[in-house]
Amino acid sequence: MNHLPVLPILIPLLGAIASLFVEHRRFGVSVQRGVAWASLGLLALAVVALFLATASGQIHVYLLGDWPSRLGIALVADRLAAWMLLTTLCLSIACLLHACAGWDRRAPHFHALFQFQLMGLNGAFLTGDIFNLFVFFEVMLIASYGLLVSGGRGLRMRVGLHYVVFNITASTLFLIALGLLYALLGSLNMAELSQRIAGLPAAELPLARAALGLLLLVFCSKAALLPLYLWLPETYSRAPAAVAALFVVMTKVGLYAILRVSLLWFGPGAGALQGFGRGALLWTGLATLVLAAFGVMAANRLRVLVAYLVVFSAATLFVAFALDDQGAVAAGLYYLPHSTFAAAALFLIADLVRRRRGDASDRKAVVAPLPGRGVPGTLYFIAAIAIAGLPPLSGFLAKVALLAHVPDAQVAPVWSAVLGGSLLVIIGLSRAGIRLFWRVPETPAPVPAPARARLRPAETAATVLLLGYLLAMTVAAGPLMQHTAAMARQLHQADDYLQVLRQTRPAMRQP
Repeated sequence: MNHLPVLPILIPLLGAIASLFVEHRRFGVSVQRGVAWASLGLLALAVVALFLATASGQIHVYLLGDWPSRLGIALVADRLAAWMLLTTLCLSIACLLHACAGWDRRAPHFHALFQFQLMGLNGAFLTGDIFNLFVFFEVMLIASYGLLVSGGRGLRMRVGLHYVVFNITASTLFLIALGLLYALLGSLNMAELSQRIAGLPAAELPLARAALGLLLLVFCSKAALLPLYLWLPETYSRAPAAVAALFVVMTKVGLYAILRVSLLWFGPGAGALQGFGRGALLWTGLATLVLAAFGVMAANRLRVLVAYLVVFSAATLFVAFALDDQGAVAAGLYYLPHSTFAAAALFLIADLVRRRRGDASDRKAVVAPLPGRGVPGTLYFIAAIAIAGLPPLSGFLAKVALLAHVPDAQVAPVWSAVLGGSLLVIIGLSRAGIRLFWRVPETPAPVPAPARARLRPAETAATVLLLGYLLAMTVAAGPLMQHTAAMARQLHQADDYLQVLRQTRPAMRQP
């Protein structure tokens, strides 16, 4: 049996355990950082190997515990799972680099929680069982609770409490939906559920719609869809910069889950449930996109502005995935890592601005000196071009590809929302840039010694790394778009996924 699919889960788990062992004071923070980077290096080898193994279209199935796939825990690695793993890996490298510049000293158990977070993310992308998706969701969320409140007090603790309550409520609904599905269909394996949903008798369709609708509602809450995004701007804006940057990919987990189950369960062979929820997701995504764009314009702090950009990018992906077109899905999959890296870079830039402006923080309405504004200003300019979708960077290429594949029936609303929302985002980013980097006092105040001590090169390097990803995606746009197109074709050919998973047998010999 090929053990490669389990390594992206196993390596961060062992890394988290090792991080807990070296947290004692006698080891020092340098040992903790060494363990974290060693774990991330091994994870990088495993993820790259898995990405190369799935690039040809081969689907790898791993039966954890060697149980049959219909009964036990199945991990499935295909092009989409490997794409999400690679995106998470690239993001985590920059986040860890930023945290290791000094913030990790103030956050108890940061490195262990960081590894557990990676374990939950990777497990969610690899699982072939909907109950284990819930399990990995909880691993990811429990780690995020600790990361959010680490080293914090006051307002961050209050926002963290709201975040915990919201996600516990969503998790409760997740469990209720799973119970209904299991009672109705007798399985929680994704491939098996696809077959059983297609064969549902008419009398059971109302209950099935209720259970599946509840499940989609939970995924939408994780992905910050209207009106379930209200928790996100304040939570992300209060999180430490490295944590907020890592949290950007968490909304993509909900989008991944929606894309996976929609094409697997509600495809052409789903009978009465074909296309279930697609129209609602499309129109709600369009509304979320417009409201998030207004949020970008109205934000009074740079970090809140970036948080609304996370909602805006998630709404764009909802629109791409809800359109019944392979080309639109391919464009969305190319846009997904782009928007992740751009928003994460802006969170790190906002932190640079906040600490350099002293008491003025990142509030746009306050005129304050910004020492050494050339570096953060240049980084902000590049990141703003990328996230707004202006040429020549990858965001522009992704939106052009998306708009080119909008079906004729949805051209007017989709083009209006995407282009109008992008215009509002450009205005909001321009106003923030002018107020923070241009409108400064004529006589700059000297930088206090404590502020100079907080300007760390590693933090700037982490931001440059994220922007470098965007430049690389732009230069390699052709091959990457070909890969996302192949990914979209594989997702729409759900029978291949089902056949591989159902035909996989335990590797152990019978006694």
